[in-house]
Order: sequence, then structure tokens, then C-alpha cells
Amino acid sequence: MLNETSLDTLCGALAYAMGIEPPAHAAPANEQIVKYIDEKLGGKKADRIFMYNPDAVAQWVYEKYPKLTRDAKAKIDIEVPLCTVMPSVTPVCYATMYTGAQPAVHGIRKYEKPVLTIDTLFDALARAGKKACIIAQKPTSMAQIYLNRDIDYYIYDSIIESNAKAIELILKDEYDFIALYNGNYDTQMHHHGPESYRALAELRVNSEIFATLSKLIEDNWKGHNTLMGFAMDHGCHEIDGDSGSHGLDMEEDLNIVHMYKAYPAKEA
Repeated sequence: MLNETSLDTLCGALAYAMGIEPPAHAAPANEQIVKYIDEKLGGKKADRIFMYNPDAVAQWVYEKYPKLTRDAKAKIDIEVPLCTVMPSVTPVCYATMYTGAQPAVHGIRKYEKPVLTIDTLFDALARAGKKACIIAQKPTSMAQIYLNRDIDYYIYDSIIESNAKAIELILKDEYDFIALYNGNYDTQMHHHGPESYRALAELRVNSEIFATLSKLIEDNWKGHNTLMGFAMDHGCHEIDGDSGSHGLDMEEDLNIVHMYKAYPAKEA
């Protein structure tokens, strides 16, 4: 069975969390995240959001191998089941994630990486005077489709460089919104299959990176109301040849589970 709530509800929820107007075409905000923010932050808004964006972590993989994500799950409060959009490929899904719009509206409807021309969360953040950045690797979707916004871009050749920059920016505490993309699980999944030891090892790496970044944020952003998210784009399935793929209208590719944790500001 497909999850009932669409990925398009996330963007509005992130805007709500920061107390800014959502992008023009965003769907109504995700009710589970909105309720959680209100309760955890006591009616206040987040002034920091850090979104960790691993690629292709399917709900069925997440549920089948809980030990591989236990470090991440130890750092979150809520799991948010979502149904991504079709076709379930990276540029289409990440375009929906940060515009809140369906593919027919945002315009990316196949595996291609044009710069989006509709209103996005990054535009909304800039209008609200928020400082935002994207950290990603060449030549991934997150490194390309959100270009030409009034934000900063840190685009590297490797995930190691990207994660090092994320750590640096957390310690500097200069950004209101950071999106960090990691495509390591997706790469190994395509070459060796979703349940291969190489892919599952990268899933564990994703979990450990998220936990490390969460701990850094908890220790260094104590003066902020912060929301931390583990937010993938789509799932995956096994294909002939012991490799993996995605893009089909099927549960394995469409069902995902995001994870979130809010840290209320602590008085000095």
C-alpha cells in the first residue's frame, strides 16, 4: 500500500517551521510535522533548519535493516511516512521536495536537470531575509536544479568534502538553512543492488553522518530553535543483474520515511 501523504507537503511544513511564507505553488503543510513543531518548540518557530538529504533510501530498506540506521534513529523524535512523486527519479523528487509542487507544476518530469524557474523554498527564504545554502556533489540534481537563487552554493567532487563543509558551517553558525546532499547509497545501489553489502554499508554511513551532524548541532546551536531532518527523495528496487533502480510506480520506489528532531533553544 502506498503511503497516504505526498512529499509535496514537506516544503510548506519547512516554511511553517521557520515562520515564513511558503513558495507560491507549495501544497498545504504536512500536518504531522506542523503539530510536532508546535509541541516541541512551544509555539515558537525554528530559526535554524538543517536538512540531510541522502539519496534513494527506500522505506522497505529502512524497515528491513533497522540496525543500520539505529544511530540516526537515536537522534530523532518522529518518523514521517511519505509517498514521493512520479517518475520517482532524483531531479523530479528533489524538485518537489523544495518547491512543494507536483512535477506537472514545477516542470521536471523526467531524468533531466534544468534550473527550476518556479518559486522555491530557497526563494522564499531569501525573501524573508534568511541565509541559506546547498552543499552537494557534482553533477547531482541538488547541485544544479536550484541554481540562480540568492543563496550560497558549496559544490564539491566528493561526499567527504561536502560533509567536511557541513561540519565547518555548523561550527561557524552563520546559516539559517542548510541542505546537505549525499548520494553514496544511491550510487552503490545502482551498481550492486539495494541489499548488497556495498549499498548497505553506505546506508550505515548515512546514518552515522546524520548522527554526527545532529550531535554537533545539539552542542553548538544551543541558542537556536533548530529543526534537523533526514529526508530522502525516493526509494529503489532490485533489477536483473544484481543491480538496482527506481523510477517506477510501485511501493518500493515511492514509499519513504523521513525523520525529524527539533532542538529548543537553551537559555545561556
